[in-house]
Amino acid sequence: MSVNYPFKTKPYKHQLYAMQEAGNKQKFAFFMEMGTGKSKTLIDNLGDLFLQDEVNFALIIAPKGVYRNWVTKELPEHMSDDIPHRVIRWVSGPSKKQQEEMRSVRHEYDGLTVFVMNVESFSTSKGQAAGDWLGKKFGTKGLIAIDESTTIKNPKAKRTKSLLKVANHFKYRRILTGSPVTRSPMDLFSQCEFLGPRTLGFDSYYAYQGRYAVVNKRQFGHHSFQQIVGYRHLEELTKKVNQFSYRVLKKDCLDLPEKTYTIRYVSMTEDQRKMYDELRHEALTLLDSGDLVTAQNVMTQMLRLQQVLSGHLMTDDGELVELQTKRLEALLDVVEESSGKIIIWSRFRNDIQRIGKLLEEKYPLQSASYYGDTPDDERQEIVTRFQDPDSGLRFFIGNPQTAGYGLTLTEANTVIYYANDFNLETRIQSEDRCHRIGQTNPVTYIDLITENTIDEKIVKALRNKIDLGAVVLGEEAREWLQIKPTK
Repeated sequence: MSVNYPFKTKPYKHQLYAMQEAGNKQKFAFFMEMGTGKSKTLIDNLGDLFLQDEVNFALIIAPKGVYRNWVTKELPEHMSDDIPHRVIRWVSGPSKKQQEEMRSVRHEYDGLTVFVMNVESFSTSKGQAAGDWLGKKFGTKGLIAIDESTTIKNPKAKRTKSLLKVANHFKYRRILTGSPVTRSPMDLFSQCEFLGPRTLGFDSYYAYQGRYAVVNKRQFGHHSFQQIVGYRHLEELTKKVNQFSYRVLKKDCLDLPEKTYTIRYVSMTEDQRKMYDELRHEALTLLDSGDLVTAQNVMTQMLRLQQVLSGHLMTDDGELVELQTKRLEALLDVVEESSGKIIIWSRFRNDIQRIGKLLEEKYPLQSASYYGDTPDDERQEIVTRFQDPDSGLRFFIGNPQTAGYGLTLTEANTVIYYANDFNLETRIQSEDRCHRIGQTNPVTYIDLITENTIDEKIVKALRNKIDLGAVVLGEEAREWLQIKPTK
């Protein structure tokens, strides 16, 4: 690291230390908890490498809901003014103007070029071809980085395989995530392979699994499968990873306010209860039959039950059935009891639309929705308005899969979960949209749940840092599904 690196924004001590640790190492992992400023740290590391004449190109890859932030917020806010640079964003279906912008990467440039792509694009032939071309042209003096690197934790995924090939072209490689292990130590293999072949010392995922996992062959009905039942040699694995990574938690470096969790119970209407019991019975019958009992099928049954609790059901033929629900009333009660700005999360599109309509009636012009249907050109405007303490935008209604990554929403001090996502990482990410650098107030998290239903199980699991995907087969699934709602 340069002694007198010209920071644009002053780093915290932990960020400075992380930057020093990364230095000019060809491979490095920033395992920095959400809210500790890992994006800024990477930008400063990149800028420093440019001033050392080590790199003149960077390919930054991030999830779809995050990668725009690199262009509109992170790079403009943190890249040193002493570094001439241009930022180019990949667009899968570009306009003529966007096409011209992307093609400008072919033109010679004396400064630092930063090309930003979404990780999902590497599942497509067009995205793969673009990444491969960029790597071949710029990789010898380039850096490639993945923000939220757990997006490539599955070694069998198409985008993982594609990105591992692209990464091989680049001299410098970086991964960024606050939670490198979301389900098990097996998550680490592909992330570390991105940093370089045999980074952990293994030729394949199966060799890695053989060293660190305990695997048993299990029989479930007519089906047999390999099941990981435990882990071993984890101290050895930790020592290996520590050689090329920096880990920091918020509690170790920042004086952030404490989180407070509470539950608001919501009873069902008769329509909901009838539908819930009917679907629960169907799910248990499926389990009893033993036919096609997979984790995905069980999760689908759980999803349908959760939909009913939320106040709707999507039938197998795609028809939306709306049910009377008391959950909207409970939401309004919480809103009325709360002060300041509020984030409301739901995994369901129908919920977001119904909540938006309700709040617009009760609090005109004070709410905005951020989910899959929200136009790209409106998303940053919504975040900017919400973050403005003087704006009238009080309610941010979002889908955690779309808006739960990368955004800073620190003006909120109350977060309501109308319907939780099953994914632990998504829950953690969405919580930390407001509990991060810039937050000065205590944050209260409120889960709306129906007592003695699958709702209660989901929230308990997430709060205990359990990923539901790991516990939905066998007797565990049966226990979850046979729960009957309280009369």
